[in-house]
Amino acid sequence: MFWLQPFIAAFTGWFTTWIAIFMLFHPKNPRRFLGITIQGIFPKRQKQFATKLGNVVATELIHFSEIAEQLKDPEHLKSLKPLIENHLDNFLQVKLKEKLPVISMFVGDGIMGKIKEGMMEEIEQLLPEIILHYTDSMTNKVDIEKMVTDKVSNFSSDKLEEILLAVMSKEFRFVELIGGVLGFVIGLIQMGLSFL
Repeated sequence: MFWLQPFIAAFTGWFTTWIAIFMLFHPKNPRRFLGITIQGIFPKRQKQFATKLGNVVATELIHFSEIAEQLKDPEHLKSLKPLIENHLDNFLQVKLKEKLPVISMFVGDGIMGKIKEGMMEEIEQLLPEIILHYTDSMTNKVDIEKMVTDKVSNFSSDKLEEILLAVMSKEFRFVELIGGVLGFVIGLIQMGLSFL
């Protein structure tokens, strides 16, 4: 039994660490135990966690000005060109002729091509301005902090636990292992001291 001391200490270290991690999420609802109300840290602090996360996302992570810069990047705008050209072709060759049939009698394909070319040039110049104007107006209309705070606040406790465990499960297992290893080392030290 004496030689089991390090293994018992290792199990105690692992188990107490496991309990501590378990109590981050459980109990999900407040429970009375020996006159003390206990509840998992994350369920208890979910509103504060949501508020802090919303603030961090809004102030540190997502800025509409950065989104605008990405959208205005010439490479991104170039990827829109085929879509715009197809739309213009359809408008000039089909819709415009349906609305104004006389045009097809007086305006040939060469002139239509020149009109399309001029319109494409205008659109290419206008797109960055439209994107900037749109993202500026979105800055005033979309409250990212409130959106994130509301979403996280409304997560069920199970969903919040699932998200956090998906991110930190390896770290939690490592902490449990450290608890077991430290317990084992303490058990060895106690065993060594008992020989003195």
